[in-house]
Amino acid sequence: MSQAAATPDDDIAALAKGGRTNFFGFVLRLVARLPFLFIAGHFYGPEVLGRFAYAIIVIEFAAQLATLGLKRGLAQQLRTTDRPHVCVVWDSMLAAFIASAIASAVLMIFPQVMFPNSEIYGADWLLPLVIFGIAGADVALAALAFQHNIAATVRARAIVEPWTISIAAGVMVFFSSRDGLIIAYVISIAAGLIASLIPLLRAYGVPRGWTPHPGKSLELARHNIPLAGADAIEWGSRRLDVAILGLFVSPYYVGVYYVAQQIASLPQRMKTSFDPILAPVITERLAAKDYKAVARQVRQVGFWIIAAQLGIAMALGIPGEALMSLIGSAFAGGALALAFLLGAEVIAATAAVSEGALVYVARKRNLMISSLMIVVQVVLTVAVLTGIGALGLPDEERQVYQSAAAAGALAISLGLSSILKARLLKHLLGDSVVGWRWSLGWAAAAGLVVGLPILWAPDWFQLSLGAPLILIAFGAMVWTRGFTAEDRVLFRLRKDEEPTLPVLEP
Repeated sequence: MSQAAATPDDDIAALAKGGRTNFFGFVLRLVARLPFLFIAGHFYGPEVLGRFAYAIIVIEFAAQLATLGLKRGLAQQLRTTDRPHVCVVWDSMLAAFIASAIASAVLMIFPQVMFPNSEIYGADWLLPLVIFGIAGADVALAALAFQHNIAATVRARAIVEPWTISIAAGVMVFFSSRDGLIIAYVISIAAGLIASLIPLLRAYGVPRGWTPHPGKSLELARHNIPLAGADAIEWGSRRLDVAILGLFVSPYYVGVYYVAQQIASLPQRMKTSFDPILAPVITERLAAKDYKAVARQVRQVGFWIIAAQLGIAMALGIPGEALMSLIGSAFAGGALALAFLLGAEVIAATAAVSEGALVYVARKRNLMISSLMIVVQVVLTVAVLTGIGALGLPDEERQVYQSAAAAGALAISLGLSSILKARLLKHLLGDSVVGWRWSLGWAAAAGLVVGLPILWAPDWFQLSLGAPLILIAFGAMVWTRGFTAEDRVLFRLRKDEEPTLPVLEP
């Protein structure tokens, strides 16, 4: 879509097309994620899962830093460069690999960072090498997203990686119940990298005439520091709760919380589903200095995402105990934490969409707000967990409440971030960017009316019929009381249009 031909209405249509199959993408991700959680919960147990979760948090945080903000920064660089795009992509890949080498070396020298409360076995110290695979795939998929190739990301992130880790974890049960999850994870990252590089080479070709320039790579890294910091903080805010919780509760409850977190993180993909279309559209309108159009785009996508996340949060949260019990009876105690985590994702939607524009117009101020959010989350989480620990509750009850409190502290800090980022973007664009509409309150009430009575039904009924009924009641109310003609563009498929799948990140 060229800048000359595009209009604000075209932009909304493009955004709608990019996110039209969001709900299908969510179901796809859910179906792919549940087998792994079921296998991990039933055959490995909460303690092994907790050890695995802590190590992966450290690894993926290092990988976020190694990506150098290129998941979003690459689109802007490709749009403004005069160099062949294939050379820019491989300069970015080189920069990410240099950063990956540094991060891997640090963690291989200090493996205790990944396993603070358990012994280091066998090849555990080699685990950081997967950082190359994570960062490389992120850059490759960002380059493909610039060309609106969304299917490649879906294949890698929503099909190849989750199904590979599920199958590998199931096979490894028969060989090593101690290391099986970690080995399965390594295999899935390798498969995801291959699934990302193949379409990259098809789309951009071999980098003929490209000469590695470490200097350009370092300049690229320096330029993207605010983006990399914002990405790392946004990612870390969803994992920091696990890291802090691990200092207060046993690995058993870390494992329970991790399962709740994995389920709750699924609605978050609704925002990333729009990223491949939202980033190019925003940068195009910013280049044209059409700030009102940018505000309209953020507001429109914000409403779509909040509506989808709120409906899904209610469908998963109301029968939360039944859903957690599906993973294993030992995980039922995580239902309260799951409810708070689902609520946190709804609250975070405004901040996430606002950041999609802030990273281009106010990188440093966006980073400052994200940093403030992390500080608030750390202080509040530690304070609340310490306070609950001082109440003298029985050990099991204390750890259940501490798990829920960690999720609550996350929700509060994300709420602060949403308020500050929306206010800043409104100031910069001169128009409101908040996607909330009060019709969503009516929809939530309809979901509660349908959902609360099902809590007395058997678990199988809650999950097979109850959750869909909640979604139907919520969706019907949003459609009749909340949707405008512009919103219904999201569901309008033209005869000559191919349906596309959304981007889903791990």
